[in-house]
Amino acid sequence: MKAAGTIQDSGTTPFTLAAGPQDSWTLTDWFENVYLSQAGPDSYDKLAKHEIKWTDPTVGKALTTLAQIWGKPDLIAGGVAAATKTKFDESVTQTFGQQKSAMVYGGDFAAANIATTKAKVGADAKVFPFPKAGATDPAVLGGDIAVALKDGKGAQELMKFFASPEAGKTWAGLGGYLTPNKNVSPEAYSDPIAKQFAAQIQKSGDAARYDLSDLAPAAFGATPGKGEWEALRTFVQKPTDVKGTQERLEAEAAKAYKG
Repeated sequence: MKAAGTIQDSGTTPFTLAAGPQDSWTLTDWFENVYLSQAGPDSYDKLAKHEIKWTDPTVGKALTTLAQIWGKPDLIAGGVAAATKTKFDESVTQTFGQQKSAMVYGGDFAAANIATTKAKVGADAKVFPFPKAGATDPAVLGGDIAVALKDGKGAQELMKFFASPEAGKTWAGLGGYLTPNKNVSPEAYSDPIAKQFAAQIQKSGDAARYDLSDLAPAAFGATPGKGEWEALRTFVQKPTDVKGTQERLEAEAAKAYKG
């Protein structure tokens, strides 16, 4: 918010927000960063398992925090009307290719979208961690899953190898990968931005967490137009309705987790 004020005073719109029907997962990531930082890892884990209801005050606090940005259309390129139609890839190219805003939220995979513009990652497009919103700093989110499609001794050994420092160092040197293994030094990465991300993971201690919406049943956390995606998209359109948004989130979560 501090940076946004300075940027806006300079005559530039601070943010591009991807809140289109098919890309509202970005809103879940905004929420997760704020919630992990404010409520802490334990509450984050409980909310992911629905052991804490979405009507809990910790959720309301996170939504109220997000409303500081989402509730101010002049901070968002094109305002709310544009945001609720914007796809993720568009939000990145609008920022770095069209200079419609100064900042956009995204994962490390945004580099692929930036590459379609004239901007160069590390020079024209720079990265900073999601700002601290509570006691947990930094809040680190993400995750991929390695899956063995057929069980067996060889498959299990391969999976163990993928999780090892040896494999992590090799893959880090090739690029396009961040290992969760903290025995892999950031210096193993060939990409300077990846080194920055790796250092952030190292700094996070035990606070790094898997993406909450991906831990939830798909009906709640991973379905366009439904569940958490649509509840947060509606909240962008009506950011004063914190209580109503919580009730909608809880109703959707109750159905999905029960099913």
